[in-house]
Amino acid sequence: MIIYTAHVPKRRLVAAGAAALCCIFAVLAFTLTLGGRAVAVSAEVKHVKTNDDRLAYLSGLGWQVSPQPIATEELLIPEEFDDSYQGYLALQKDQGFDLTQYKGKRVKRYTYQLTNYPTQAEPVQIALLIYKNKVVGGQIQSSSGSFVHGLTLPDPSEGESSQPSANVSPAPSAATSGQVL
Repeated sequence: MIIYTAHVPKRRLVAAGAAALCCIFAVLAFTLTLGGRAVAVSAEVKHVKTNDDRLAYLSGLGWQVSPQPIATEELLIPEEFDDSYQGYLALQKDQGFDLTQYKGKRVKRYTYQLTNYPTQAEPVQIALLIYKNKVVGGQIQSSSGSFVHGLTLPDPSEGESSQPSANVSPAPSAATSGQVL
């Protein structure tokens, strides 16, 4: 029988214990953040190739939508953004999407009718911007254009503060293929 012994200074044991605790706290914080609303959408959603993939993505966000898109449009992200895009770009950036990476690129916008929007007094739509099978942006808006906000499900317990922003202009609608966003 062979027995190995090692002498480890207390400093190293304490340092190893502290490092282990830090790792545990980091994993817990990450897990709690994912369980909350902080990470409801992600710019890293890839492999969204089919309608079923888009429906699964929206379902994962807590949304129930029409089974088929009510509109599918090809949009051109402009090379230069003027001041009218600043609110829309900020809305996308708040969700973890950076449309400035896609300047001059063509994206597809798939718009669905939402069926489970809280306090749905008027028709509400949800749109996803897809570039090369990757979700690169999106928004929720009323059919009348009275509000626009990000893809996360509003928390009814937050009251009026969770109401969508009315000062963000939605991306312009595209009646024809190739329309500039």
